Amino acid sequence: MTLPTATHRWRLHAGLLTLWFLVSFGAAFYARDLQMVVASWPVDFWIAAQGSVLVFIGIVAVFAWVANRRDGSVPGFDTVGYSAYKSKLHRRFGWYVLCLVLFLLGLAVAEQFGLPKVWVAGIFLFSTLVMYAAMGVYGRTADASEYYVAGRRIPAMYNGMATAADWMSAASFISMAGGLYLQGFSGSGGQAGGLAYVMGWTGGFCLVALLVAPYLRRMRLYTVPDYFAMRYGGRWPRMIAAMAAVLCSFTYVVAQIYGVGLITSRLTGVHFEIGILLGLGGVLVCSFLGGMRAVTWTQVTQYVVIILAFLIPVSWLSYKQVGNPLAPLVYGQQLQKIAAMEHQLIDSPAEHEVIEEYARRARNFEKKLLDVEGSLQNDRQELRRQLRALGDMKADDEHAIALRHELAIMPKDAKTAREQWSRAAADNLAMAKPLGGMPAHSTPFSGDPDGTPEQKAEFENSRLNFLALMFCLMVGTAGLPHLLTRYYTTPTVAEARTSVAWSLFFIALLYLLAPALAVLVKYEVMAHLVGQPFDSLPSWVAQWARDPSLLTVSDVNGDHILQFAELRMGPDLIMLATPEIGGLPYVVSVLVAAGGLAAALSTADGLLLTIGNAMAHDVYFEGDSDKAQAMRRVMWSKFALLVVALIAAYVAAQRPAGILYLVSTSFSLAGAAFVPAMTLGIFWKSCTRMGAVSGMLTGLGVTLYYMAINMPSVRGALGLMGDGLWWGIQPVSAGIFGVLAGFAVTVLVSLLTHEGRNPA
Repeated sequence: MTLPTATHRWRLHAGLLTLWFLVSFGAAFYARDLQMVVASWPVDFWIAAQGSVLVFIGIVAVFAWVANRRDGSVPGFDTVGYSAYKSKLHRRFGWYVLCLVLFLLGLAVAEQFGLPKVWVAGIFLFSTLVMYAAMGVYGRTADASEYYVAGRRIPAMYNGMATAADWMSAASFISMAGGLYLQGFSGSGGQAGGLAYVMGWTGGFCLVALLVAPYLRRMRLYTVPDYFAMRYGGRWPRMIAAMAAVLCSFTYVVAQIYGVGLITSRLTGVHFEIGILLGLGGVLVCSFLGGMRAVTWTQVTQYVVIILAFLIPVSWLSYKQVGNPLAPLVYGQQLQKIAAMEHQLIDSPAEHEVIEEYARRARNFEKKLLDVEGSLQNDRQELRRQLRALGDMKADDEHAIALRHELAIMPKDAKTAREQWSRAAADNLAMAKPLGGMPAHSTPFSGDPDGTPEQKAEFENSRLNFLALMFCLMVGTAGLPHLLTRYYTTPTVAEARTSVAWSLFFIALLYLLAPALAVLVKYEVMAHLVGQPFDSLPSWVAQWARDPSLLTVSDVNGDHILQFAELRMGPDLIMLATPEIGGLPYVVSVLVAAGGLAAALSTADGLLLTIGNAMAHDVYFEGDSDKAQAMRRVMWSKFALLVVALIAAYVAAQRPAGILYLVSTSFSLAGAAFVPAMTLGIFWKSCTRMGAVSGMLTGLGVTLYYMAINMPSVRGALGLMGDGLWWGIQPVSAGIFGVLAGFAVTVLVSLLTHEGRNPA
């Protein structure tokens, strides 16, 4: 048989990468020109939400099939024994799925026979956490190979399932559908998003498969910083890679622990901070005791919980609305109904009244900001005057209590007042727009390419931010250490390629459902909630409105009828409240909460393991096994993991920025820090140690600078005016500058230092 030449191998890469680029960036760039409807589907929306994902799966699967056939069998690999091992795993997995489904059905029957809701939630939460903990205890190990890479014997399908659970974090499960609900196709220039998350987080696996995962697996490494040490030599490449791994993983894990606290407190009724500690216990039992060995099999079980928790409510809503439970196939017809209702809402006089009231409130806050000290004093005096008048008139106590409360929560000083009023002015100004400031759901990019100069500029800015965010998510996917480490656990390089394909397949099951869920919930809200009297709203509205960050309703125009602009739903609410919105039994609500908890726990497991390994294996021991016995290295990794987990829990308890934003930031950092030096090191022999170090520091530095300089607090402290944006690109996409700068500096410095380079 004739072996393929290097030209043939590169032709495969080039062809598949060209197809990847056309389906992602090409289709997104020309989305506004693809606005035709075929079989009830807007073509541009279908390509971005589904078509691109299906093509990405095909690209990864074709590459794995062709490359594996080209490489042939692995000499000395026990194929028969491996097949028997997989058959045993299949039987165990089948029994697990069957028992889980029967357990859910048993709880549903018990609920119908009167089992209290608190017992349903408690039993399910306790059972799942005990199951995860038992797997952690069962998988405990002190062996370095087992702890770091699960003994390199995880079959491709199960590694793909574990990777999917590791990947589908709290952002994917809890926040992505909510982000799509709020941002529609593309968001706006000032808040890009929408389907950029779907395309970016799936398209990135094409880069992982074609450019990174098989090559790292071939080197038999333990961590991603190991690659930089092996490829470039010296201390600094490993140290910089380890610190970058800690930085991007820590930002990511804070978002997961925040999600753990949110869901656990919702499921059990405990305080948010206590919920964080309860969930953190489940994380530590798996990652602390058994490392990658325990985490892998725990994540396989968690994936089943995650996908069932997403699939059941979406399928029910789809069946309820269009008579077909296969949501990804049929929700396109709801898009057209939503578009018609959006036009009705834009023309509604009642909606205009709400918009005008929000605008009036924004103007009042802006007026107060002209004289903060005087306005604060006048407000206090007016409230005290009203209280004195109520005392003289002996008015009802309820009104007096409300006034006293309003007086008590007033800003204590001018600085606090300025911050609160600036935030309130911005919030009201954002709501003083059609549809409560939300873009039309199926329209790609805000503005109008054929409109006024201002509308044209808005369109270009919106499209540019969409493409920039998608780029950062894709490249960041190829650089995330906790994801790449998962492909170290397969028995062979061929299994690593196949595992990437399985990973994307299992991830796509949820990512095809998320846009459907956003559309179905938006239709439910517009068709059945908006226009209802406030005293006739369903009970779930009052229940979730206890947390203003998740849901607020207020009769802004005083007509006692809920208008669309009077309803503000946080992105973390959409998925968690779907069972109640659809009228499903409480056990499904518990399943959804448990699915979100599993998503957050599975990702937190992988991230904490990555951070602990980077700090102990790469920083403290510098990958040198001669410095200590393997068991001692593992113990230091566990200690570092524990410390980082506690620090991350403290940061998460401060309730930082939204989950989706925190996770997106991690992708920019990972892409800028790792991808230029990593891919150039794999495919360009002339890349030098000095070039890699310079490129990593430059990429990371540019990304961090752009994020920091655009923080309002930093700009205020430095007295900077304006927004500080380069070409209008938002800080969440800072990685686009870091990645490009990293590539340029790595190539330039490598060319200048080529004579003294280390061989690959």
